[in-house]
Amino acid sequence: MIRFLDISAAYLELSDEIDAAINRVVRSGWFILGAEVESFERAFADYCDSREAVGVANGLDALVIALRALGIGEGDEVIVPSNTFIATWLAVSQCGAKPIPVEPTERGYNIDVGKIEQAITQRTRAIIPVHLFGQPADLDPIIEIARHHGLKVIEDAAQAHGAKYKGKPIGAHGDAVTWSFYPAKNLGAMGDGGAITTDDSDLAQRMRIIRNYGSSEKYVHDVRGVNSRLDPIQAAVLNVKLRYLDAWNARRVAIAATYQMALADSNLMLPNVPNWASPSWHLFVVRHRDRDSFQARLAENGVETLVHYPIAPHRQGAYLEMALCDAQLPIASRQSAEVLSLPMGPHLAESDVAAVIEAVARLSPG
Repeated sequence: MIRFLDISAAYLELSDEIDAAINRVVRSGWFILGAEVESFERAFADYCDSREAVGVANGLDALVIALRALGIGEGDEVIVPSNTFIATWLAVSQCGAKPIPVEPTERGYNIDVGKIEQAITQRTRAIIPVHLFGQPADLDPIIEIARHHGLKVIEDAAQAHGAKYKGKPIGAHGDAVTWSFYPAKNLGAMGDGGAITTDDSDLAQRMRIIRNYGSSEKYVHDVRGVNSRLDPIQAAVLNVKLRYLDAWNARRVAIAATYQMALADSNLMLPNVPNWASPSWHLFVVRHRDRDSFQARLAENGVETLVHYPIAPHRQGAYLEMALCDAQLPIASRQSAEVLSLPMGPHLAESDVAAVIEAVARLSPG
């Protein structure tokens, strides 16, 4: 079986460096925030071409803290993609606001810029574009719309480590950019972790206060904060992996290019990449009209695939009270029934890539 992703391979490649980093933290006796977290925050901010980075416990917390720091709360509305991992919607709900879904483009997976303005109301306070699967959203027109209407832009970059929009790294286009370091990400920790990047130093300070019980000084609590701090051991691991991220992403780019060329004549709908986008290729997502059967046949032929995501947020039990039907969000509904993620990762062998291509081409000919 060709595995979808070998998470342990990253550790095996860097085991000496990672072990040394972990041992350094353990021997330091400093296990909450401190120098390791600050070192990673500086390195990650530099990598993202942003002024500030704030390490937090996970990607969902990153979204919640960014929204709260920007003043989003009860009674507000936030525009979100209809096609995304549910965390994007959950973060809005946790702030007491209401997620307002906007459909993706027909040929892509990111929010359709042309449909955003019609979703704006007097209660709208922010837009959350998601760089889904590592494909950058079209940020310039989104930010222009937001500025015209006095809205904030919080980018969900949980899958976009190393992606670029018009040659500039994802990380500081909007008011805040949120990240997940879930182990399967391009830049993955050995557990949960997250961060927020921004060019606004005042906003970064508010987020640091919120993540630490609402405190900027021990036992002095200015706001009702949370406990959401990036663990120093995870920060040390991430600091090691960050040095290899560009090389690992280059391997992903090469695999994606091979897939695109070799499967061009199949009956799959392949990823559509605008000329202004440089994806990080967190996932290589295709579409097939008989997805479930096709996935089963691939498994029978030794190819493991995954579905991201089989149930659109509006169809989840968590959001049934919104009473949104498939007819209202047809593109997201259709995509959730058709998407399939092929094996992708920096440690996928060339022979495995060739085997995936052979199986896909044989089972889904043009």
